[in-house]
Amino acid sequence: MPPRFKLVFFSPAPHTRAILDHLFRTFPTNVGKVGNYAKCAFLSRGTGQFQPSAGAHPAIGEVGALEFVEEDRVEVSVLDHVPEVLKELKSIHPYEEVAYDVYRVEDF
Repeated sequence: MPPRFKLVFFSPAPHTRAILDHLFRTFPTNVGKVGNYAKCAFLSRGTGQFQPSAGAHPAIGEVGALEFVEEDRVEVSVLDHVPEVLKELKSIHPYEEVAYDVYRVEDF
């Protein structure tokens, strides 16, 4: 069985739907596919915090100020082409620095 991956990223809540819809549309057989199901994802809401440093160009907040943002933690399967999916995520995400993790998923 080919390797599977789980992509976890954080998004400001108002942007999550558009990001997911774009990834599902761009990679219809690769992102959010679990068996015979498509567009699968798990979202949990929380509060993210960050403080932009000198040289940053924040989409939200100001350099030097601690910012708190309602964000979604998004978990979605990626079957292949992980670098291309990450490149696309970074191109459409509103943040200058996208917080994400990629995990290899094993079948047992």
